[in-house]
Amino acid sequence: MDQSVSPVPSGPVARKITRQSVVRYGDREVRVGGGAPVVVQSMTNTDTADAIGTAIQIKELARAGSEVVRITVNTEEAAAAVPAIREQLDKMGIDVPLVGDFHYNGHLLLTRHPACAEALSKYRINPGNVGQGAKRDTQFAQMIEVANKYDKPVRIGVNWGSLDQSLLARMMDENAQRKDPWTAQGVMYEALITSALDNAKRAEELGMPGDRIVLSCKVSGVQDLIAVYRELSRRCDYPLHLGLTEAGMGSKGIVASTAAIGVLLQEGIGDTIRVSLTPEPGGDRTKEVIVAQEILQTMGLRKFTPMVIACPGCGRTTSTVFQELADQIQTYLREQMPVWKTSYPGVEEMNVAVMGCIVNGPGESKHANIGISLPGTGESPAAPVFVDGQKSVTLRGERIAEEFQTIVLDYVKTRYGRS
Repeated sequence: MDQSVSPVPSGPVARKITRQSVVRYGDREVRVGGGAPVVVQSMTNTDTADAIGTAIQIKELARAGSEVVRITVNTEEAAAAVPAIREQLDKMGIDVPLVGDFHYNGHLLLTRHPACAEALSKYRINPGNVGQGAKRDTQFAQMIEVANKYDKPVRIGVNWGSLDQSLLARMMDENAQRKDPWTAQGVMYEALITSALDNAKRAEELGMPGDRIVLSCKVSGVQDLIAVYRELSRRCDYPLHLGLTEAGMGSKGIVASTAAIGVLLQEGIGDTIRVSLTPEPGGDRTKEVIVAQEILQTMGLRKFTPMVIACPGCGRTTSTVFQELADQIQTYLREQMPVWKTSYPGVEEMNVAVMGCIVNGPGESKHANIGISLPGTGESPAAPVFVDGQKSVTLRGERIAEEFQTIVLDYVKTRYGRS
């Protein structure tokens, strides 16, 4: 190797070390920032006043891997239901911390419903929706006072869809007086960042410890999010929550969120993430959790579930067998994780390859912990299986899928089972 050439760097840059905020429920602690692993969050879309329905969805999100779940608290009925939701979760053995999402009337709901204030593990406050004019400071102070009373952390979450209009107008006026005015976009960026930082400073002045504050500045444009968070990260050491707000549906929402969040994580920015997907009609809410996990895992930042490597298929692949097997194995692995993560520690680091022909099949299978190379066009109707780089067995016949799944399970028990 030419010693004058630097090696190609691998992996994301070192994460910026921020303060650490802790979200607690009972004996459960979720650490955000301070070098802790990036945390996955999600949010319910049920009517919070429906305590049973909301608790069921929280359970689903938590079992899918959401480490914190946010719920809307927007009415007296919703606030009254929060303790009942917590009680139902306790009965189901779900200890995930709950974050209350407050807009407009949070100061009233938190003071009128102390049981709600206590049952929640954290409050999300949107500075743009706290109040207008002279009421704004008073109502913000009321929410911080309750958070201090119950030792709850807060996320000061600015959103460009509900930005403080008085702040934006003032900054627009100031910009008009500049010799070289900023663009309207630049003023918007600065308003978002200023709102977050000024309100964090105000919370500290009201007695909130700085290590109980998390900031976010959410927008719906990929380049906008990257630009705002780069500057926000440069100007503070609070933990940052990442998310592309209103990301959209299906592939668009997934791609946009991954592009924005991935760039920032690669630069060491971000301590907790949420992927804000619009579900398909009747779709599964847990998809946003899976996407968030896969962003972190494919970037090498965390491990959640064994990864399945599968080829896309081409003219060499003669059937959909490898596609069906890859889907079946991936579903099987994810479904087993709630049990496996306690019984087989380390199993989340396992890689499984399901390949469709001889071109890359054997090679890719050897790189995985377990791999199978299914026959392609004109190939012998046999499927060699590789375990830890060595050919183990060749499968044939109609039960290849079932036999391979058994091999995977046996490998998990042998490799990751407790002695």
